[in-house]
Amino acid sequence: MKISLWKSKTRRELEALQSEFAQIKNAAIPLSAGVNGSTLYDWLTNGISSAGKAVNEHTAMCVTAVYSCVRLIGSAIAGLPLHIYRRTSDGRERVDHDLWWLLNEQPHPTYSAAVFWEYLAMSILLHGDAFARILRASPLSPNITGFEALHPQVVNVQRVDGRLKYIIYYRPELNKDGKTLVEVLDQDDMLHIPGVGFDGLRSMSPLRYSLKTSVGIALAADEWSASFFANGARPDFALTTPNKLEEESANLLRKTWAERHGGSANAHLPAILTGGLDIKQLTLSAADAQLIATREFQIEDIARAYGVPPHMIGHTDKATSWGTGIENMGIGFVKYTLRPYLNKIEQEFNRKCFKTSRTFVEFNVDGLMEGDSKAQAEYFGKALGGPGAQGWMSVNEVRKLKNLKPLPEFDKVAVATQAKPTQGTPNAQ
Repeated sequence: MKISLWKSKTRRELEALQSEFAQIKNAAIPLSAGVNGSTLYDWLTNGISSAGKAVNEHTAMCVTAVYSCVRLIGSAIAGLPLHIYRRTSDGRERVDHDLWWLLNEQPHPTYSAAVFWEYLAMSILLHGDAFARILRASPLSPNITGFEALHPQVVNVQRVDGRLKYIIYYRPELNKDGKTLVEVLDQDDMLHIPGVGFDGLRSMSPLRYSLKTSVGIALAADEWSASFFANGARPDFALTTPNKLEEESANLLRKTWAERHGGSANAHLPAILTGGLDIKQLTLSAADAQLIATREFQIEDIARAYGVPPHMIGHTDKATSWGTGIENMGIGFVKYTLRPYLNKIEQEFNRKCFKTSRTFVEFNVDGLMEGDSKAQAEYFGKALGGPGAQGWMSVNEVRKLKNLKPLPEFDKVAVATQAKPTQGTPNAQ
């Protein structure tokens, strides 16, 4: 049911669709078999990694590298203006459209556009898919009044007669029968932005694939570091004595030592050994165990999974292959990290929100790719043209990029002309 055909749908046809949706609601929807590798198994085990740590949305965001990557990509997308254009015979032109306010300021009465875009980005980066319900004026109207972001775990996708149906489980809200509320939407009423590995229904979840082991190791390293300092920043050791101790005496000695010397608060208290007691170290120190190196590698590993240069999340020890300057690395971040997400968002909005193919949306990334003042001056100088150089921009086009008002009679592009020879040169007339 294309958006352009909404007005042609009769009430009888809509009632038939609602009946079809009701059958889906009443049908038993198997989540998956409870075997290793399935979604249900991950829910029951909280996504236990090989490092023995549960990896899910909450634990992953406790790792600073994951949090920084999600925040960086999400805030970068949220900060980009999303303009609406119309194709013309000689190119395109910006248009004043009703959807501009929803896409750039307030898609929903309860949150702003920046919050909306950050939430969709986080959904893709953690769960692999982002979902947003298209709110319409009425079931018979194609007019869009807003967008409602949905958590990926409350959306189940099924294919019915060649079309995608989205079953939404509103878990916090219970009806009179004490059952979870369920709503079914057609694919034309749902924005579905997939990530990597889309199989026609869902994408691969980074929490289950690329992040599971690396985040699990990072969590284990963090916990080990915390326990290391909580234990007084000391390696494991043993108290030895040449005398034989009864079990009760050994337990009392162990308890007394833990009370007086355990924890970072007691780390600097002097130890008093009597009765022939001696201390022997059992394990290597934290530096010898290369704990710091392990934690640094996990930062690089997580940044690699998200395609983020490590220096952009505070890891400045390694060089990058995206260029030698901060400007080049920033441009590489826009091209190779942000652009794949932006393309999917633009295409999903274009095919779901506009009645004709002549209208489309496009993110403006010029602000993120600007160089310093000197580089901009050189670029605009060449774009404006001049003696011996053909220009491709007018003064007003440059002023528009800098958010300045246009000037009268400055809409023409400079044509390349030959420079006039100076007096005294061989070519002088």
